Amino acid sequence: MTEPPRWLLDRFAVSTPELVAETAIARVWRVRHGAGLAALKLWHDPSMVNEADGVGYLAERAGQGAVQMIARAEGAALMEWLDGPSLGDLVREGRDREAAEHLAAVARRLWSQPALWPNARQVSETDWCRALYALEFAPGLSTTHRAAITQARALLRQLLAEAGAPIALHGDLHHDNVKLGPRGWTAFDAKGIAGPRPFDLANAFRNPRGAEALVADPARALRLAALFAPAAEVSEAEMLGWAAAKVALSISWRAGGRLEADAELGLLAMFLKLAGA
Repeated sequence: MTEPPRWLLDRFAVSTPELVAETAIARVWRVRHGAGLAALKLWHDPSMVNEADGVGYLAERAGQGAVQMIARAEGAALMEWLDGPSLGDLVREGRDREAAEHLAAVARRLWSQPALWPNARQVSETDWCRALYALEFAPGLSTTHRAAITQARALLRQLLAEAGAPIALHGDLHHDNVKLGPRGWTAFDAKGIAGPRPFDLANAFRNPRGAEALVADPARALRLAALFAPAAEVSEAEMLGWAAAKVALSISWRAGGRLEADAELGLLAMFLKLAGA
């Protein structure tokens, strides 16, 4: 499908769609809406998969760091157009610290409206956590990697047990999900979950794509922890612990129930060591 269905264009009163992004779960077009531009997102599955709660989350937080939702329909949403660049672009241009400072500021704005919604999913209830706890090891997986996953499971349980009261979180807050728009740096593509603040910034440690050498640099991880920990109201060690946990969750999600190998196992070991876990 190169163009959105006609009924959707008519429903949102938009025209001249131009496909700008396609992911495993959705397509995004830049469209003309009134006198300006907008982003039209159409999910492959009308249920919006794991972003259904995120759409509602973003709608409630426009003006607090989130993209402005213009209209919604089953399996689709019309949002304000963000010209960019993304914070990921800044990192890839060599402006990592600047990007991290902007990301922390966006997180603070999102957290300024912490109220939960009815039946909000807790971090502990997500498919990520279930996948990590249930993950099986392939016979060829090294003892070192088995130990790292086992350690990450225990660490995540400890972090969740010691966390304060949950607040509303973006759930997928990383550099390439924040772009510059008419109201400053703005987050989009949320999951909409409930949990502790540091979980929202944990994913930034393993991002953005295209900066793998930087992500694997322990000095960078320590710099991010020093910057993010005050924003998330935790210690630097705890912030690094959440980074390690998020890497483990991502590994388990990709494994599909049985871990044979993963490119981020070395990264997990690094974060566990830095966190003192």
